Amino acid sequence: MRSKVSVYEQIRKAHEREALGIRALSRRFRVHRRDVRQALVSAVPLPRKVPARPAPRLDCWKPLIEKWLEEDKTSPRKQRHTARRVWQRLVEEHGADVSEGTVRRFVAVVRARQQLPLAEVAVPQTHPFGDEAEVDFGTVSVYLAGVLTEVQLFIMRLSASGRGYPRAYLNEAQDVFLDGHVRAFAHFGGVPRRVRYDNLKSAVEKVLKGRGRIESERFVALRSHYRFDSFFCLPGIKGAHEKGGVEGEIGRFRRRHMVPVPRAGSIAELNDMLLAAVEKDDQRHIAGRRASVAEHFALEADHLQALPAEPFDYKAVNNFRADRKARVNVRGAWYSVPARYAGRRVDVRIGAETIEALDGARVVAAHPRSLKGEENLVLDHYLEVLAIKPGALPGATALARARSGRAFSATHDRFWAQARRQLGDRAGTKALIEVLLLHRAMPASAVIAGMAAALAVGQVDPAVVAIEARRAAEGTPAPVVPIGVGLTRFDRPPPNVSCYDQLLEGSA
Repeated sequence: MRSKVSVYEQIRKAHEREALGIRALSRRFRVHRRDVRQALVSAVPLPRKVPARPAPRLDCWKPLIEKWLEEDKTSPRKQRHTARRVWQRLVEEHGADVSEGTVRRFVAVVRARQQLPLAEVAVPQTHPFGDEAEVDFGTVSVYLAGVLTEVQLFIMRLSASGRGYPRAYLNEAQDVFLDGHVRAFAHFGGVPRRVRYDNLKSAVEKVLKGRGRIESERFVALRSHYRFDSFFCLPGIKGAHEKGGVEGEIGRFRRRHMVPVPRAGSIAELNDMLLAAVEKDDQRHIAGRRASVAEHFALEADHLQALPAEPFDYKAVNNFRADRKARVNVRGAWYSVPARYAGRRVDVRIGAETIEALDGARVVAAHPRSLKGEENLVLDHYLEVLAIKPGALPGATALARARSGRAFSATHDRFWAQARRQLGDRAGTKALIEVLLLHRAMPASAVIAGMAAALAVGQVDPAVVAIEARRAAEGTPAPVVPIGVGLTRFDRPPPNVSCYDQLLEGSA
């Protein structure tokens, strides 16, 4: 089938070479004389006119539709009218007798008329090396220890090279926000001259008119320590485009590396997976660039400001009172401390990933940070109490936590069962507690090896376990020999005292 352009070409050639008239050309090419005249004027056919079809049933609703679509300009982007929704509202709310297709065509016409306001036109930007970075949080779902959990993904992205640094946390607290900066700057090996933010509560205490902000003192201290400037975007949807690089990076990273939903045994394991994903991303090419992200970052690294001699110490120390169960409540989560601190006030150093209880400058308890409402108990903190109350051990929550975390191993259970068979419940449990106290002085592997060696010869004496554990720690294990068996090589015949009897008889 011939195209109209090719027909026009043949008409123009025949007219020029054969001097044929309009009527002759019309008969030869079987087209209307109007088309012949048009072909002689222009080699390109005029666009086809689309007839304006009347829609008498819709005419009375057109002003209302235009009003709805105009109001959409100030509504959230994901909650604006679709053509189908416009038709549904007309039918449900106003009883309009119009077809969905008619409404769709008119909505398309109205949207074609709507022009993008100049204030919403994006201006392409060029970022000098080392000049700027962007920071934001995003929510992602992961399986942590088999439980589907929502975690917060902190990302700092260098605007020039596109290199990003992600780290997962359990919340968006200020400690997390500051820790992310410290780790990101260390990861990049330098500091950009300016960092863009939205109005996170971790950095901004109050948003003033325009660009004015009342900033958090700890954030100001961080900024002063690393000597960078901050830029805060406009609140709400108006400022979303002002840090579009990191917002797009969060979505891309979530789709690229977290589909399907990742599984990790702990938050630390998850962060190792994220760093591996960053290494994989180094080989990608951002649209319009010939060099990879890694090649661009190699150029940008030399333009970053040098790191300070020491990282910023963002951890806050607060004072808490331990309850009767030797626990402190830090931001909704419970953490155990040694039993001797029950009822006393202790200093707690709060980090993004750890909680440490202090006695002066000495750390007496350390826990990974937990979610609000969770209980993080360590069995070792209760051993002195359990030595007095051995009957409380079987149902102790700390024991259940130790079993789930595999600190209380199957060898511990075997030793405990054997000790109760030989010594009774109370004495056998106290023997186990004495063995558990050995963990404070020796590695866990050595204590477990000592228990296994003692059980091999049917012994449940904590002293025997201590001897064998010390041998295992020193790397000179030796088999346990039961007392009575090991001394047989030192046996001697009983002495003969008959000569003394003779002397006694002679003296008589």
